[in-house]
Amino acid sequence: MTSRAVRRRLPSWVSAEALERPANSSARPRIHYHCRDELRLSNSHIKQHMTESKSLDIEVIQQKIQQESAFVERLLNEVGRVIVGQREMVERLLVGLLADGHVLMEGVPGLAKTLTVRTLAEAIDTKFQRLQFTPDLLPADLIGTLIYDPKDQEFKTKKGPIFANVILADEINRAPAKVQSALLEAMQEHTVTIGQNTYQLDDPFLVLATQNPIEQEGTYPLPEAQIDRFMLKLSVEYPTGDEELQIMRRMSSGTTPEIKQVVSPEEIIRARKAVEMIYMDQQVERYIVNLVLATRDPAAHGLKDLTDLISFGASPRATICLAKTARAHAFLNGRGFVTPDDVRAMGMDVLRHRVLLTYEAEAEEVTPEEVVTRILNSVEVP
Repeated sequence: MTSRAVRRRLPSWVSAEALERPANSSARPRIHYHCRDELRLSNSHIKQHMTESKSLDIEVIQQKIQQESAFVERLLNEVGRVIVGQREMVERLLVGLLADGHVLMEGVPGLAKTLTVRTLAEAIDTKFQRLQFTPDLLPADLIGTLIYDPKDQEFKTKKGPIFANVILADEINRAPAKVQSALLEAMQEHTVTIGQNTYQLDDPFLVLATQNPIEQEGTYPLPEAQIDRFMLKLSVEYPTGDEELQIMRRMSSGTTPEIKQVVSPEEIIRARKAVEMIYMDQQVERYIVNLVLATRDPAAHGLKDLTDLISFGASPRATICLAKTARAHAFLNGRGFVTPDDVRAMGMDVLRHRVLLTYEAEAEEVTPEEVVTRILNSVEVP
């Protein structure tokens, strides 16, 4: 290409002398900004193009999310044929499934926690296993063990019930610590080690654990390290009067609706990939970080009275979980972008089990939910 042709392609603010600079010269080319209006015009065009490109990307994501989230209402309606009310609990279980996180449910007996998990697993066409945790349960009863085969004179692997898609760990706080710790590798790494071999668990894999808050005799409280492995902790409430009347009529008739498989595991996996595409603005990201930081240093966020009530704040895992669950919540609502309302909706369930209170707070009967509510109402919303 000739020097004249190059000059024709140059912007007007680049001097022609820059082309005559020797190849081995370290001097920077001289650029004359005598056309500053043209430079500003170029910068505005770049910004406008970036804005249009971002809007276009969000529109593409929005179409993708609406396409992949078409099964959500169908799944909720199918579960609703068996479960009366408890829609928020069902939605939170879906959030955990879409965000690839585990859920701890706490509530008194008889609130349909087990029935809800079983119904959800049947509607998704996944393999379901219910494990009743008891004080005499052994880790081998959970993950499996090696059994000697005298015919072949070798040890063979007998896989345990944890090799399923949806695991219900019923009354998890009734099992000793060694059984509880057997869940850690499976929950975090999605692998199980039996003997010298490590096995990959099926995808999707979700652990839903329940515990009874009113009985302490014969229970083993979950250690903080294991509680932190649960992405969400749900507090299951009593149904309303009208809902309980409907429950009585439905369950006393002797006929239970048969659940149809309305979603496949492949759809859940595709939905997980779509959730990761959801756009999150920098201001929303900063809002998530500020919420978590407020649990560690309340005084820096205008909550000095909480300093003596919080022993340990939430870990960086809370930040990650809050971002993932906010995206999943936006997915359930058919949106390709995250709003602060998504973060606030998931804030309580993500933070309530990660904020550890002091003895002073316990003496004053302050609950983690009250502390988290103060934080959510005080941190500035973008």
